[in-house]
Amino acid sequence: MANLTGFNAHEVEPSADFEPLPAAKYVAVVTASEMKPTKNGNGSYLELTFQVIEGPHKGRLVWERLNLDNPNPLTVKIARSELSAICRAVGVMQPKDSCELHNLPLVISVKQKTDADGELRNEVRGYAKRETANGAKPAQNPNPTPPWRR
Repeated sequence: MANLTGFNAHEVEPSADFEPLPAAKYVAVVTASEMKPTKNGNGSYLELTFQVIEGPHKGRLVWERLNLDNPNPLTVKIARSELSAICRAVGVMQPKDSCELHNLPLVISVKQKTDADGELRNEVRGYAKRETANGAKPAQNPNPTPPWRR
């Protein structure tokens, strides 16, 4: 059991049942990353949490899994290519830790996919540098405060 003293549901808006994001390109940042074991235990994947930081879907989350440790070499090659695209999009070419990818804006291409249960879900299908209105690349901000909290 957990102590919930002080919590009052009358003071907090309930969570909404979110539909998947429409297929589109979104400016987002990685807000969390974690290596997790695969379901069958024969490898591990990097789970990235992206948060949309602009537009009408600001605040929405999308997750991506990169199978960086897998017995299938093609699976690993694909995951490493995806990680390379993310690194290039945020300008961190040799990260020592996945946290170095956090809070740096990039553009993610989100698609919708029907899963095995017939449920519609989001899938990230591409990564690109965030461009400014005049086409120039924005300067990297050394401010560790996430953009949505500034």
